[in-house]
Amino acid sequence: MSTAANSVNPTAEAGLPDSFHSGRFESKVVMVTGAAQGIGWSVARRIAAEGGDLVLVDRSPLIHEVAEGLRAHGIHALSVTADLEAFEGAMSAVTAAVKEYGRIDVLINNVGGTIWAKPFEHYAPEEITKEINRSLFPTLWMCRAAFPEMIKAGKGTIVNVSSVATRGVNRVPYAGAKGGVKAITSALAMEGAAHGIRVVATAPGGTEAPERQVKRGPSPEGEQEQSWYQQIIDQTVDSTLLKRYGTLDEQAGPIAFLASDEASYITGSTLAVAGGDLG
Repeated sequence: MSTAANSVNPTAEAGLPDSFHSGRFESKVVMVTGAAQGIGWSVARRIAAEGGDLVLVDRSPLIHEVAEGLRAHGIHALSVTADLEAFEGAMSAVTAAVKEYGRIDVLINNVGGTIWAKPFEHYAPEEITKEINRSLFPTLWMCRAAFPEMIKAGKGTIVNVSSVATRGVNRVPYAGAKGGVKAITSALAMEGAAHGIRVVATAPGGTEAPERQVKRGPSPEGEQEQSWYQQIIDQTVDSTLLKRYGTLDEQAGPIAFLASDEASYITGSTLAVAGGDLG
């Protein structure tokens, strides 16, 4: 990977990465969902460093602070709050993006995440529904909302974020949702190819990140719940060849690559980014 020092003045204050490909997303409109924190935030700052115009979407108002910080350094970043678990929320985000830029060149679907961690028999039916709503529908709805705009343009790229937790313990509903994301990717790629649209995905493994300002769900309480959560951590590390969690930048790099023109002959594929764990 090349290193550029001056393309967008990447300073510590802007929170931009030190290492990136200068100009890789120049003149491209890139929409990133779940961009207020975690992997989505890391992807957004990399795209910003590489010259992209951004549409940052999250249900948390924190997204406006993220966009404001980037704009302060000369980066064009539109922020939109929306609940992507509903089609109406996805459509509102796409409508705002098209109103601002006239098009969407790249859509990166990052919303999702485990709410509870426990053996399947301990999930209540309503908890299963909430897990599916959180980690499947935002990607499904965003693809549905953005796809017609890309068809109209005759081009586009969609990068979905699945997970290697499709083969893991104590997260069956989440695994089912992320397996659905992988299926959306391969099926939609078949439909998109005729329109010049690529659809790809990454499957992250365990990733170290700062404590979330907006929690995904309740923290483990009591010895039993903590033990179930520890089983996830142990299994995640044991399943990798590198025997560690990844970093946010180690997740953002492959996503940015797949979103870029460098990956122009890749579609329908899901790339495991999990230290050797293929899920």
